[in-house]
This record gives sequence, C-alpha cells and structure tokens, in this order.
Amino acid sequence: MTAMTPGSNIPLPTARVTVDVAAPVRLDVSGLLLTADGKVRSDDDFIFYNQPAGPGVTYRSGGGTAPDAITVDTTAVPPGIEKIVVTASPDAAGQTFQGIEPTATVRNADDNAVLATFTPPRLGTETALVVVEIYLRGGVWKVRAVGQGYANGLAGIATDFGVTVEEPAAPAQPAPAPQQPVAPPAPPAAAPQAPPAPAAPPAPPAAAPGTGKINLDKGRVSLQKNQTVSLMKGGRPLLSQVKMGLGWEPAYRGKDIDLDASVIAYGPQRNHIDSCYFGKLQIVNGAIRHSGDNLTGEGGGDDEVITVDLGRLPMEVTGLVFTVNSFSGQKFTEVAKAYCRLLDATTGEELVRFDLTGAEPQTGVMMAKLIRQFSGEWEMTAMGDFVKSRTVRGMVKPAAQAL
Repeated sequence: MTAMTPGSNIPLPTARVTVDVAAPVRLDVSGLLLTADGKVRSDDDFIFYNQPAGPGVTYRSGGGTAPDAITVDTTAVPPGIEKIVVTASPDAAGQTFQGIEPTATVRNADDNAVLATFTPPRLGTETALVVVEIYLRGGVWKVRAVGQGYANGLAGIATDFGVTVEEPAAPAQPAPAPQQPVAPPAPPAAAPQAPPAPAAPPAPPAAAPGTGKINLDKGRVSLQKNQTVSLMKGGRPLLSQVKMGLGWEPAYRGKDIDLDASVIAYGPQRNHIDSCYFGKLQIVNGAIRHSGDNLTGEGGGDDEVITVDLGRLPMEVTGLVFTVNSFSGQKFTEVAKAYCRLLDATTGEELVRFDLTGAEPQTGVMMAKLIRQFSGEWEMTAMGDFVKSRTVRGMVKPAAQAL
C-alpha cells in the first residue's frame, strides 16, 4: 500500500479499481469522465447518486454508514476519455472541509486489496474537492493524488469540467409547491404533471432552498429545506407503500435524548383526522403504522420508522406531516444529526433524504410533509420548521397551518 502525497502518482496494477472517500461527516462522492481537453463530452459523463452509472464508471452509495465510492473499469472506458476525476463534498449544505479532512482509499475492485491512500493536507474554506484522478498516460492507467479545493461547492467543479448546472430560481418567493387541496380544486393547469427533471445533473442534489420540485427519474435525491420532490418516475406513481425513517444521535456529551417521531393526517380543509405516534401505533385502518418508541437515540440507522401505505389511504386523507418532538425537553440545538428519509417499503431503497443541518432551541420540528395532488400523485416537501412543543398534540395546529 502507498500513502500518497499531493501530485504523486502510481501505475494501476489492475484494470478495475474502486475509490472510496471517507470523512468524519457524510460526503457526496462523484466521478467525471474527461476528454483530453479536460471537459466532459456531455452531462452523461457526470456520475453521482442521481446518475450512478456511465461507460466504465459506476457510483455506489455507502448509505450513510460507509463511504460513497466510485468504481472505474479501465477496459470499459470509451475511446477519447483520458481521465476520470473523483470528487467529494460534504453532504451538509455549505459545510467546509476544515477539520474534517477526507481520506481516499484506492482498492482493487476485484479483491478489495488496498493499493493506495491519500489525505489532502491543509484544508480550510473548501466545500468541494477533486480528490484523486485516474488517468491514461503512454498506454498505462495511473492514479494521481490531487486535493484541489473549490470554495463554491460541487457546482464549481461540475461547471469547471463542462457540466451544465442550472441556475437557482430567483429567491423572490419561497414558492410552496402545489399545496394541500383546500376548497375547490385548482385549475387543471396547476395539477397533472410534475415539472420535468433538471436538464442536467445539478450539484447533488439540486438547487437552493425554495426552488421548484424535482422527481425520482434519476434515483435518490437529497432535499434542502422547502424543496419538493414528486413521488413519480417516468410520469407514473413510483410505489404505493413508503417508509419514513427518522433518526438522530444522542445529545452532545453523550446524554440520552428521547425524541418521538409522529405523523399527523389531515383532510382537504386542513382538518385534523388523526395522529400516529408511540401512543397510537396505527391509524386510518392500519394504512399508517409506527415502529414504536426509541427512548435514547442509541443504535445505528433509523431510530423510529413510520410506514405509510399510500394505496390504502382513504381519499379523505390529503396531507401528512411528519414531526419529531423532544419529550425529554432537550432542545434541538443539543441533538446531533437529525434526519428523515423516505424509503421504498418493499425494497428498502432510500429514495429521498433530508438532513436537518440547522437547529433552533425548540422542542419540536416539522421535518417533512406528503401532499396528495389533484392529479392523485404524492409530493414530499422538506420542512425543517421548529415549534415549541414536547408532544405531537402541540404540533397539530402549526402543522395544519404549514400545509
């Protein structure tokens, strides 16, 4: 195994290599296929979690418990591609690499043997890095340690290499996407179809808070606050049964924290139908089910899971708001790594994720909402709105107002 330094390179002894990039925080790792002029041929050469496969290059998610990885099969890289750069950026919006220097590990993809490692030194305000590059020189494939930083995130890297990144929508209106059907149905123009997916892979996942909705055509998406995703793929409903996993870590300094995940069901007039929580594990004839209470936040993965059978929900249920409360009274500023994620209940595949990157000194938070559109499709919007309430009962009114 070789411990590499910036600018150093070694020949690859195998045709297939995997590069994983690990750090103390979750990272988004990507790969770009570049021609001799240092540019992608098209946006299809940008490989990341919304576009996980390209010619000779694939992306693998670590699922939050292991590093994301890029695998390169040099025998399958198309003619004209001379370099594959492996990039990384913190999953949390705006977070820099200061104090969380990543380490890239280059492995033989066939037997997982470690070939080299590289930790870029002296990082500061960088929010994205070109970590290593796999390149062709004199008919031999090599790997070079790079460690080049960008202060404008993965969008800066993508743009630098020729990927088309859509500009964020003007921040004039925090545009809530089509919302809860209230009173008479909206005109047909507002409903039937979700807007098309972004024309090109944006910096994972998409634009800034408050921008329009996206869909699942390219797989998993990671939402920012106020961003909306349509649970459609190829113009059709993706699935009928979903799980909302909510997780957190114990309060800093190791104290236990008792957070309670709940979902509140509403009707077309924002009328409260029922609440599913640790004290009522099933509602609406079992179409919504709660996994039970986690009293400490200890353990890996989701702390509490709520399963929603969208296909069995009565038509009177048009909105669901997923909330988390601190029953023990600790504020969310004392909670580490709160998140929610939407999964396909059949396959367990993670479809949508929202990491709560900012917190307020309150005891309740509305994490996300699912809204049934007039067309029948469901949309999920990331919320991250804080409320002073230790129980779901105190969330019913503010959640109704947020629909």
